[in-house]
Amino acid sequence: MNKPTPFHKILIANRGEIALRVIRSAHALGYRTVAVYSTVDAQAAHVFAAHQAVCIGAPLPAQSYLNIPAIIEAARLTGADAVHPGYGFLAENEDFAQACRDAGLVFIGPSPEAIRAMGDKAGAKRLMIAAGVPCIPGYQGEDQSAAHLAAQAAQIGYPVMIKATAGGGGRGMRLVRQAAEFSDLLRSAQSEALNAFGDATVILERAIEEPRHIEIQIFADRHGHAIHLGERDCSVQRRHQKVIEEAPSPAVDAALRERMGATAVAAVKAIAYEGAGTLEFLLDREGHFYFMEMNTRLQVEHPVTEAITGLDLVEWQLRVAAGEPLPLMQSDIRYEGHAIEVRLCAEDVPAGFMPQSGTMLQWQVPAGVRVEHALSDGAIIPPYYDSMVAKIIAHGSNRDNALKQMQSALHDLVALGVKSNQSFLQRSLAHPVFVAGQATTAFIANNESALLHESTDSQALAVAAWLLNRSANALPVSSRLAHALPVGLLLSVDGINVRAKVTQTGAQQFRVQVGEQTHTLTAVTQEAHSARVIVDQILQSVHCARDGHTLCLHWAGRPYQVQDLTRAVGVKPGEQGGDGKVRASMNGRVVAVLVTVGERVQAQQALVTLEAMKMEHVHAAPMAGTVTAVHVATGDQVPASRVVVEIQLDELLANASLANSAPTKEA
Repeated sequence: MNKPTPFHKILIANRGEIALRVIRSAHALGYRTVAVYSTVDAQAAHVFAAHQAVCIGAPLPAQSYLNIPAIIEAARLTGADAVHPGYGFLAENEDFAQACRDAGLVFIGPSPEAIRAMGDKAGAKRLMIAAGVPCIPGYQGEDQSAAHLAAQAAQIGYPVMIKATAGGGGRGMRLVRQAAEFSDLLRSAQSEALNAFGDATVILERAIEEPRHIEIQIFADRHGHAIHLGERDCSVQRRHQKVIEEAPSPAVDAALRERMGATAVAAVKAIAYEGAGTLEFLLDREGHFYFMEMNTRLQVEHPVTEAITGLDLVEWQLRVAAGEPLPLMQSDIRYEGHAIEVRLCAEDVPAGFMPQSGTMLQWQVPAGVRVEHALSDGAIIPPYYDSMVAKIIAHGSNRDNALKQMQSALHDLVALGVKSNQSFLQRSLAHPVFVAGQATTAFIANNESALLHESTDSQALAVAAWLLNRSANALPVSSRLAHALPVGLLLSVDGINVRAKVTQTGAQQFRVQVGEQTHTLTAVTQEAHSARVIVDQILQSVHCARDGHTLCLHWAGRPYQVQDLTRAVGVKPGEQGGDGKVRASMNGRVVAVLVTVGERVQAQQALVTLEAMKMEHVHAAPMAGTVTAVHVATGDQVPASRVVVEIQLDELLANASLANSAPTKEA
């Protein structure tokens, strides 16, 4: 069907920064827009950016952003005649695309048939093999029994990659290095895939060690035209999820770009594809590339392509969906400069990139770069959705220039209240391997000690001590007694306790001792959430926000969370599981309870699996023992630190037995 399909009002079936991104381009073209939201997102930015908004359910994705009937009904209520799915949630769901078609709505994306053909990894791989596209050796059959999959893995040869066929974003994906690990990792991948996508089917592939992850952006219209917009290098990943993307790739020259682009265009023409899409490839050390999967949607990292081509890809999506031909031919595409994108995620990096939720107390974006976000001071980051909260995009005349811009932007970004990967991104961009353009998918794993280590600046702790003393000290600054007496504090940062002393030496002048180091500090200007201070003769700015006994501050380009333990009750021994009480490591939903009361467990045996921000986190037994209580059930939403399982530990029993059997001294 080549006839135009005009529409006037677009419902955006998504949330957060991508909803705002689509709304921006839609408004620029004169379209009316409708936002949908869950009850926890009632005050979210995208709700107020659209012309109309409809609540579609409770916070869990299955009850709202994955609730197809509720979204279709929202379109009917508002008179929307088109739907943009964004990315994630239902963006690659053929049933949703079909439901839109059946309801007379224009789905701004490919057809249900194309999504079905390429959205399923197993089916897509069979299509690509038939089309002569190079693919990774593996298994994509229908027999999904554990025994058959284990046999296929052995035949392929380890290491093997398990991948959910309906998956994306690293979910339902596990790397298996030896046969002994296969059973547990298969169960984990299938469970995560079932909860995330409603489908536990997996494929197996031979793992290519340390490849680059290269993807080709394509666009096609209903008139038979298809072009590519070059590649993006997405090799820097954690948990198989992209963290840093750039275009062009440092590893791709013009000839390789042409070969990969031609392969991608031929593939989408073979299935009569329409709209934006991305073909993902692994590039090995010898320059051979292998098809991995196709994303039948707009990608998170599309802004780097927009930066080097000067095109608005969302605008192109809207025009193609309305039946217009592609505005440019392949020969018209030009690339200018270099672009780098980083994903700012709410996560605790030292704790294994553990997703975080809470309130963004202070948010200030840097100048000179593009920032896609839906945040503001006081914005809530709920535990139900993806941990990515913002994207920062730098575009320069060359890679070195773009990299310097990004490093400066991350230095200036203020994100206080929820732990993030900001410092990790800074260390990654400064690492010699990345600077040299040599990062592969093994970059993080190969450089963990350098990338994951958080160093603490003594000056930052001095500023924190001064700020905490400023808010707690009731004595007037002019008091001579206040000048003479030091105030002692006990601080904790990154799990390390540090003692500090603050002594006022004059009007707005202080001497601060942190451990064995002493700093001088002069307060120049002070406001509620910021100050200008001279520390050790250098004038700098500090941003700060309080959250109970925790002081969040941004100092010298890095965020800190400093706990004031000066008046806190001491932590009791065993509070971290040594007493047999296993606590939830974060806010999350229980997706699996793997033990029962009375069951014997071994050290590190899985007990409960929580899901937070679309990722599963297994909570294991700290030591061997017997389960005495299970306090949660599948489907429960639990807060961080709640006791989920209690275990009578063998070690504690042994110690108690020794104590009871010890001889007593006669009177």
